[in-house]
Amino acid sequence: MNSIAIETSGLTKVYSSSFGKRKVEALTSLSLNVSTGMIFGLLGPNGAGKTTLIKLLLGITFPTSGRANILGEDITGYKMKYKIGYLPENHKYPSYLSGGEVMQFFGKLSGMDGTELNKKIDELLELVQLAKWKKTKVKNYSKGMMQRLGLAQALLNNPELIFLDEPTDGVDPIGRKEIRDILVELKNNGKTIFLNSHLLSEVELITDRVGILNKGILLREGDVKEMTQNKEEYKISIEGNSIDKLDDEILRKASFAKMNQDYYSFKVENTQELNKILDLLRTNGIVIKEMLQQKNSLEEIFISLIKEADKEKAQ
Repeated sequence: MNSIAIETSGLTKVYSSSFGKRKVEALTSLSLNVSTGMIFGLLGPNGAGKTTLIKLLLGITFPTSGRANILGEDITGYKMKYKIGYLPENHKYPSYLSGGEVMQFFGKLSGMDGTELNKKIDELLELVQLAKWKKTKVKNYSKGMMQRLGLAQALLNNPELIFLDEPTDGVDPIGRKEIRDILVELKNNGKTIFLNSHLLSEVELITDRVGILNKGILLREGDVKEMTQNKEEYKISIEGNSIDKLDDEILRKASFAKMNQDYYSFKVENTQELNKILDLLRTNGIVIKEMLQQKNSLEEIFISLIKEADKEKAQ
């Protein structure tokens, strides 16, 4: 059974404007558990409260109410910070430093030095494919290279838990695939990864669970496969007799809809009903070449939830 890497209960953050005349609730009573050894994705539009949550968990800012634990320790403690890596959004490094010097700086902040640090820097720059750019000033780095360097520094202290805020922002498609592969490898090595991203298709490819946040409220949280899988709808490819020639009563029973010449979609109420339909098709001389359970994309679910939440708030 996995232990809990991140646990929050009723976590709330309210910001006050000048002289406290106006208050903005950036996070509202958020309760969430993230197990160790998984990739968890937090999704939400701009201003949803994603970065606020990370800052609360890291102790960069403090909650108005509620509580949170990281790796079994309250977020007010400091010891667990030795076990954390962090890549902030829109991170900046001094332009006069080279990539290697940036890594040296952060390594020393983590208490590393000497041969151990130099070896780790070379390993990580190789991992993110920046080894040949080690001595190049970061002012000459592209946005994608800066993201790679940021990921490398987040891994310097060999953290158990890694927070990544928009890790593939500004990275080309090949680079995004390479970063995804790195994250999956880290997960396979037992690391826990908590990432914020607006690239939903990227998140869907690698995350185990996701949470959808809007205006400080967690709308939904769950297993990616379960969230995207439409349990009642199937797509079927056939050969032989056309389904169109079957009795109308049979067609209505499963709500068949023709997609193209060989593919049909249909809906059933449960697994037993599905098997009855398949038996019926075979009995009528139809050869089933392929059957796929239909899925909704994470993006479709995200847009639907956000629109629904905004509509309810407007009423």
